[in-house]
Amino acid sequence: MSFADIAEITYVPDAARVFEHGWQSWSPTGAYRLADTPPRPAAETIQILCYRPETPVPAGAFQGEGLLAVEPGDGSVELWSAPSPLQVPSIRARTEGGRLVISADGPVRHHRAEGGLGQALRDWAGTMAEPRTFPAVPPMWCTWYGYWDKVTDADVLDNLELAARHALPADMFLIDDGYEAEIGDWLEPRPGFGSLARAVDAVTGTGRRAGIWTAPFLVGHRSRIFREHPEWLVAGAYAGHMWNQELAVLDVTHPGAAEHLVKVFQTFAAMGITHFKLDYLYAGALAGGRHEDLDPIAAYRRGLELIRRGTGDGATLHGCGAPMLPSIGLVDIMRVSPDIAPTLHPKSGDISQPSQLGARLTGAAREFLHARWWVNDPDCIILRPEVEARQEWAAHIDGTGGLRGASDPIAALDAWGLETTRRLMVPTATEPS
Repeated sequence: MSFADIAEITYVPDAARVFEHGWQSWSPTGAYRLADTPPRPAAETIQILCYRPETPVPAGAFQGEGLLAVEPGDGSVELWSAPSPLQVPSIRARTEGGRLVISADGPVRHHRAEGGLGQALRDWAGTMAEPRTFPAVPPMWCTWYGYWDKVTDADVLDNLELAARHALPADMFLIDDGYEAEIGDWLEPRPGFGSLARAVDAVTGTGRRAGIWTAPFLVGHRSRIFREHPEWLVAGAYAGHMWNQELAVLDVTHPGAAEHLVKVFQTFAAMGITHFKLDYLYAGALAGGRHEDLDPIAAYRRGLELIRRGTGDGATLHGCGAPMLPSIGLVDIMRVSPDIAPTLHPKSGDISQPSQLGARLTGAAREFLHARWWVNDPDCIILRPEVEARQEWAAHIDGTGGLRGASDPIAALDAWGLETTRRLMVPTATEPS
């Protein structure tokens, strides 16, 4: 859709700010002065991976995906937003003739508030989701930031023993990327990993919960699924290039692909896995030709509903890299920032990319969502000695109400890192901030 002007407002030049809400977990989010240049993708591929692919932002404009708020500088807040999680317009603001002109490419709601931006965002978030009670999610340990995609079942067992020895209260062990043969072939183990069943049984045998990582809507070009079932793919959808291969998108509206998706998660659930980290979910909302004529957001939500059918109602769905508003009501935990990294700054300068700075800035800007839409995931506690600015990262985690998940190899922690990790690993706050 094309953009149409919907409002004009006056502003105080040196005091006005615009709050941009990003499309998905990794999209930068924050409030900016009118003279600022907000974060933008460093490369065309990053537009696909971390921003809203179909609506790049023109020069000189601010843009929020389903939410844009303005503090004109007079104490009020003007907020424009999506009418529902099913319709998520891009909303822009530009300066023109001494006024801020607001435009959008779809229907919007408008709200004017007093009391500051933070309160306006909290109040708005409460209107977008059905009220629900959030449990105090216990802390976890995750393989990713210690072992990356070279993790083995022995690494899981070693850290299971070390967690007990050092009294780290990790109630759930999450096996992240690296166990699978290929992206899309989730039930086939990578030869170097070992036995997924052995790792899961060891975790559940201690009374802990077991978790698994998937990117359920991605299909790598090297995968068996890609070779054997081209009819299961969204025609024309390009999800980027990662894992040294091109990535296609699973068409959840195709009956065969839908049945396959449900079966994958039923199989994991039958193994005793109850926590499901669903990554790179942006792919499910990419445009393309589907078997059934659903718009991308409706197709994305269909995909999450199929996953829930496979896992069962008692499982925990943990979104990441996910379109934010379209996920409302369908996930229990949501990553609200880019990935953390051992480095303070992103290599590309783009804060949608892994870094401590990007994770801190966007995570803090989205704290208002915690216990309103889901349990926030600010990303993992990593505090081994080589992590830059690790004291600042620990302080950021300490200030959030969300999920606490450690991801260092426990043997790599020094005394400060071990003590601080233990202190931070508490259940989530159950009340919104």
